[in-house]
Order: sequence, then structure tokens, then C-alpha cells
Amino acid sequence: MVFKEKARILDREGIKRAVTRISHEILERNKDPEDLVIIGIRNRGEHLGHRVADFIEKIIGKKVPFGILDITLYRDDLTEVAEQPILKETRIDFDITGKKIVLVDDVLFTGRTIRCAMDQLIDFGRPAAIQLAVLVDRGHRELPIRADYVGKNVPTSLNEVIEVKLEEYDGVDEVVICEKG
Repeated sequence: MVFKEKARILDREGIKRAVTRISHEILERNKDPEDLVIIGIRNRGEHLGHRVADFIEKIIGKKVPFGILDITLYRDDLTEVAEQPILKETRIDFDITGKKIVLVDDVLFTGRTIRCAMDQLIDFGRPAAIQLAVLVDRGHRELPIRADYVGKNVPTSLNEVIEVKLEEYDGVDEVVICEKG
């Protein structure tokens, strides 16, 4: 399917401001960061989560445990995605039981990715809470899931796609709306 760029909604500075605001909001809500952990969903949520964890560390002067989640095998559309899905590493090398987890992803759309991520997290332990941080919330939920921290709300049509590009993965920081067709 061909996508045509329609509008740039965030540039490098816009993404930096969003990550900064999300990080501050996380600390405001979680007064005691002792039990706080950040887990990014592969691929771009991983990089955004790392940025959030690094920013929080700068503020509190202490490293926040950071993990990476690959939800591939938990997807409910696995057979539609690929015949041979590419698995990447899930890396959570600390106990999440009793922890306040901030799950980080790039775009919140139907809510299905987040449901898969929560299913997988429960396999690692029983957290005290799971909170959700996303760079962009585009609406169109199919499941009763909402983000606790949002960089930017962008109402979209179903004919549009939000494309997040990050320096670590794509060589540039930007968020664009593209149109199908």
C-alpha cells in the first residue's frame, strides 16, 4: 500500500518537548520513584521509553530500571502479520512484581498492541500498576484502553496513518500524518 505524506505534526524539538512533558507527568503522578520501572514496546516505543528513563534519571539522580518488550508472539493478528514473524529480544532483567510499570509506545490506535503488552507483562510477574505513555494518541479504540500520558492527541480518519520516525531507528526525529492511496 502506498502512503502519501500529508502533514508533519512533530519535529525533533516537538518530540523532545513531548518526552520532557511525559517524564515530568510520570514523576508528578509517582511521587516515590523507588518502585517505578519503564518498559518500552519494540521498536519505537523502546527508544521513546529509553529517552523517558534517561530524562527521569537526570531529574532524580538515580537510574530507573528499563526493559524492552517484544509482543510479536502475543499478537491476536499474528497470522495476518507474516508467515514467519521476526522475533526480537524481550529484555526485562528485573522483577516487576509490586512495581509501578510505565509502558511506553509510539502510537495508540486500536488498543490491541497495549492489550498484548499487558498480557505479556503478567507472564513476568504481578505489578502494582501498569500506566501507559504514548507519543501520539490517534483515537479509533477497539478496546477500553487509554493512555495516562500523551505527547500529542491527533484525531485521524481511518484513511490516515501516523508515521513516527526516531533518530535511533530511522535516522530522523519526526511524526507525520500520511494518507492511504
